[in-house]
Amino acid sequence: MRTSTRGSRRLVTLAVAAALTTGLLAGCAEDSDDSNSGEGGGNGGGKTTLTVGTFGTFGYKQAGLYDEYMKLNPDITIKENVTTRTDVYWPKVLTRLQAGSGADDVQAIEVMNITEAVETQADKFVDLGKEVDKSQWLDWKNAQATTKDGKQIGLGTDVGPMAICYRKDLFEKAGLETDRTKLAEQWKGDWGKYVDLGKQYMKKAPSGTKFVDSASSVYNAALGGEPERYYQTDGTVTWDKSASVKKAWNVAMDVATSDMSAKLKQFDKPWDQGYANGTFATVACPAWMIGYILEKSGESGKGQWDVAAAPTAANWGGSFIGVPASGKHQKEAIALAKWLTAPEQQAKVFAKQASFPSTPSAYSTLKPAAATTEYFSNAPITQIFSDSAKTIPSQYFGIKDQAINTALTDIGILQVEQKGKSPEDGWDAASEEIKDVLGQ
Repeated sequence: MRTSTRGSRRLVTLAVAAALTTGLLAGCAEDSDDSNSGEGGGNGGGKTTLTVGTFGTFGYKQAGLYDEYMKLNPDITIKENVTTRTDVYWPKVLTRLQAGSGADDVQAIEVMNITEAVETQADKFVDLGKEVDKSQWLDWKNAQATTKDGKQIGLGTDVGPMAICYRKDLFEKAGLETDRTKLAEQWKGDWGKYVDLGKQYMKKAPSGTKFVDSASSVYNAALGGEPERYYQTDGTVTWDKSASVKKAWNVAMDVATSDMSAKLKQFDKPWDQGYANGTFATVACPAWMIGYILEKSGESGKGQWDVAAAPTAANWGGSFIGVPASGKHQKEAIALAKWLTAPEQQAKVFAKQASFPSTPSAYSTLKPAAATTEYFSNAPITQIFSDSAKTIPSQYFGIKDQAINTALTDIGILQVEQKGKSPEDGWDAASEEIKDVLGQ
């Protein structure tokens, strides 16, 4: 969910070293990772302060859930600590878990980190499966956070069904179709058709604009619709032999070697500025991206953005929240985690920013806020994401899934897209990084 990653064993080692030398073990209450850090609403005055560690935009603060919970529980004050990038967030969390101190009372876990958490950090988390009615969540979502002996270390927040968000004003200026249904038909079933439309866009592209934000976003979206990723279900690493990976890579290379990409690194400040300045016409758009666009594109994007079905049903992202066993307020943290992930609260987050719930009982009640639908040209957001969610292929995430993905996107693809290397050189650079990550 709502992440970009950048990793290698060297980078993680440096991040951990930095954590130890800059006092990260002092606790999340002193976090100031970026400008997004800060209190989650809060009137203060509660007898117990609970910290919630997240990355990106989870929507709890934006949907008013922290304020609502504090009104229901006057003895509780909630402080949210936000880190924009998962590649910064997760190594720091691992450091604190290993140290047995400094972790937040409630800690978010991104889907590409959940296997590592389950297989190497399960003893550091409370078993939340004993605290909830597990039937509220999608079975496969629960399974991702459950150890072989049945301990469930996290509760599902959202899933990431895919769409395409596009600037219809830019499409119109480029002489392209702007109707969401007709567009979806043009690229239906094949991400290559989406890339072909990008080539058409560039023939009459409005000055200073590109068709897509980055080749990496196309890669992640295309891979999210494939039946396999980097591992087999028995844990065997097969990333370099995977037909699905090669298929997604080839589509990304079509983008990276053309002039249709803005060549932006997702979740970096220039990417945020690209939203604000309208410098790219489309973005692969999992449900959680709706909230990000609302925040970063701002008033100038209102009524200009629209949403169409993606070429294939796909999932990108989705997270969990867990309760570290080292926390001083476990009872209160468990209660908060249960409440934040209950179907009613997941529906409220969807209403605010379209993060798609992992609790099926909420689906019949989902309705985006009027301001959200107006911002996205009255697109039927609920229907588009629901249709995608129904046919998303089940994928297995391996223990180093995030690091492998990061090597391919932030090293391999960027070598081609930003430095002009050949696709072969980009693949080789990613391969060397992955060998380092896997200790080969």
